[in-house]
Amino acid sequence: MSYNLLKGKKGIVFGALNDKSIAWKVAERAHEEGAQMVFTNTPIALRMGALQELADKTGSHVIPANATSMDDLNSLIDQSMEIFGGGIDFILHSIGMSPNVRKRRSYDDLNYEYYHQTLDISAMSFHKVLQVCRQKDALNEWASVVALSYVAAQRTLFEYNDMADAKAMLESIARSFGYIYGRDKRVRINTISQSPTMTTAGSGVKGIDSLMDFTERMSPLGNATADECADYCITLFSDLTKKVTMQNLFHDGGFSSMGMSQRAMMQYHKSFEECDEQNDKQE
Repeated sequence: MSYNLLKGKKGIVFGALNDKSIAWKVAERAHEEGAQMVFTNTPIALRMGALQELADKTGSHVIPANATSMDDLNSLIDQSMEIFGGGIDFILHSIGMSPNVRKRRSYDDLNYEYYHQTLDISAMSFHKVLQVCRQKDALNEWASVVALSYVAAQRTLFEYNDMADAKAMLESIARSFGYIYGRDKRVRINTISQSPTMTTAGSGVKGIDSLMDFTERMSPLGNATADECADYCITLFSDLTKKVTMQNLFHDGGFSSMGMSQRAMMQYHKSFEECDEQNDKQE
């Protein structure tokens, strides 16, 4: 159902790859709510994905850009403002990648060149986007910028590795830039800490099925889906949340506030019972 929450608004969506991407779902919902958009991703991601298909369906433009490159970002913002005929009302930053995770390097044995790439791609790119926008006065008053984060920014999760550091940095950037941009231009900057989600990137993470089962059992409302995350993003882009800024907003079915749930405890006991049964058979 459409409410015209973004009617007349113009925005840039970073990171959509295919229909499993949260950014893709956000773009679809933003289109339904009346937004005009520019989509962007790296040239190699555009070759691997199907973003032009989404652009054709939504009447949007696709501009290749590496979010770690200042030259690319300057060109992206210039072209977007030309397409829009003015300023930008919302931005979604849905970018994250760790070479150390991909190479299965443990946190106590990181490759520091990879580590720098993780931080640059997953967090510093957010700062670069905001800095370029500010230098060009690209964001309209009361514009809204959202970046996707994860609870590992606050809590240690097995094998999330240096991505946890990147997410913590991402959230800090949102607060620091949120103060400056809010004070001077009334621009809102927030992060959303989403449930683990079976995106293309997420499906490649070792143990994602077990993690999603665990968080589903722990969360009173269950895991939040990509479609539900898109709905939440739309509310933050809309004028309904004009005084929400510098926040990390948990969208995880309650997981972040839980210690132990009944469903998780029952599964925990079940595993002990299975072990006892196996031991009895061996004796």
